[in-house]
Order: sequence, then structure tokens, then C-alpha cells
Amino acid sequence: MMTIKDLPLEDYFTSGHTACPGCGPAILAKVIMKVFGKNTVIYTPANCLLVFGGTYPYLAWKVPYHHVAFENTAVCIAGIRRALKRMGRDDVHVIGIAGDGGTADIGIQALSGAAERNEDVIYIMYDNEAYMNTGIQRSSSTPYGAWTTTTPVGKVRAGKTEFKKDVPRIMIAHNVPYVATACISFPNDLLAKLEKAKRIRGFRYLQILAPCPTGWRFPPEKTIEVGRLAVETGMWTLYEYENGVMRINHKPKMIPVEEYLKLQGRFRHLSEEDVKRIQDYVKRKWESDLALCRAYGGCE
Repeated sequence: MMTIKDLPLEDYFTSGHTACPGCGPAILAKVIMKVFGKNTVIYTPANCLLVFGGTYPYLAWKVPYHHVAFENTAVCIAGIRRALKRMGRDDVHVIGIAGDGGTADIGIQALSGAAERNEDVIYIMYDNEAYMNTGIQRSSSTPYGAWTTTTPVGKVRAGKTEFKKDVPRIMIAHNVPYVATACISFPNDLLAKLEKAKRIRGFRYLQILAPCPTGWRFPPEKTIEVGRLAVETGMWTLYEYENGVMRINHKPKMIPVEEYLKLQGRFRHLSEEDVKRIQDYVKRKWESDLALCRAYGGCE
């Protein structure tokens, strides 16, 4: 299994980009390119990664790079893959990297279609839980209670009133070859899943938690700590679904969820009742994840 020590020195997502300090997606982009290397085509829709890494003529990508429209990630990478196949180039990895807004909301129709057709592509959703590029608006991947500019805190409401959409389960329902969740704070797990996605053919979907210091309101040096707490509190489960079998890759310590919430300004307003509601949600979520894992034959 690949570890951090095995990563090549050469970068295909280079320094000099304009990401915020501590940016989770910037860390992720560098790791993705370390794994996939130069024989790769990258597509990104409108998102932070486009703005800080791919604004013409200043590109951080050292591989062929495309950008079309917000909703078109899955369509464009499917088209690129088919064109390469017609050219006899089956050795090129075609990867779409989109945020949660461009995946769970705006891009889900194209995503579902590409998954249903089992297009031979890799779709990576970096999940920073809001539309960060356009002003920190809520997405359907924003967690319950979180402050955003469209779920403000005031007399009328106190943060988002709905729980997070579970896109990986939607993708499992498409019966694609590979679905995985990961987090930048667990690098060996992340590397193993990227390596597996690199080897498998057909539609592969990875949803990777990538904390955002700016939108989540925490100091930039806390990015890895916040991501680790998301997993160890049970807010984010690390699992993979491969050819009909689901496995949970890490059993969380189930640290009280308050330890995760209190590090982030977006949850500063939460009441004790709100925290309890989130803790209850985490318990139900973990039990549901275990039940799904048993149903797909990966957990006893």
C-alpha cells in the first residue's frame, strides 16, 4: 500500500497558486496529482479550485486542464474519455474534481447520468460543505446548524435547518464499480483509495472531506485537526463500496461532537439543544452506516 513516503517528488499541481492558507482542496489537489501523475487530464467546474489553481493564463496544473460550466463536470469528463478511447489512448486517467455545490446540487443530474452509463472516469467531490468560491452560501452538503451567508444567524433562523445530503449513498444506489469517502486528515486511507480508483475501470466516485478555514471559521493551522475530529466524532465516516461490497475503513473513537463543533465559528451560535440534536444524528448515522455495510456484505 502506498504511503506518504512513497509519493514522487515531482509536482503536477504546483506551488504559486492563490489558495487561502490551510486550504483543504489545495492539499487534496496536490495529493491527487502525486498519485495520478502526468498521464492525466483534469476537469474542474466553477469552484475555489478553478479560481486559485486554473485562472488563465496562470495555471498550477502541469497536465491538460479543462473548464467549461458549473453543471457539466460528469458530461465533460465522459466526453473526454470517449474521445481518448477513439484515439486509442486507454492509458490516460480522466478526472473531474468538483465541489459540493457543483456535485450535490448543480451537477447531480449529469453525475447521475454518467454513473448510470458506467462511464470510465473518476469523479472526485471535494467536500468543503458550502459554495465557498461565491461567498459561503449553503449547499445541500452543508451540515445542520451551520452558519452560511444564506443560512444566517438571527431572530428568524439560526443556521441551516436541514441535515447533510448523503451523496455517496446515492452513488452506491447506481451500482457503480467504486464509491469511497475519505478525508485529507487521514492520508494513508486517502492514498489507498486514490490508488484503488486508479486501477479500477468504469465509473469511480470519491467524496473527500476538505475543511475550509475561511468558510468554517477556524485558524488555518487547524485544518488537519478539524478534519481528524470530523472522523473521530462520527460526523464523517470513512468507507468504500467496491463491486457490490461495502467496508468501513476506520472505526471512530466517538469523541463527543462538541469537540468538533467548538473549533469552528460557523457553529458558534449553537445551543445545547442543537448540539444534542447533532449528537443524536451522529449516533443514528453511524448505526445506519453499519447497517448498510452489513447489507452489502462487508461488516459482520
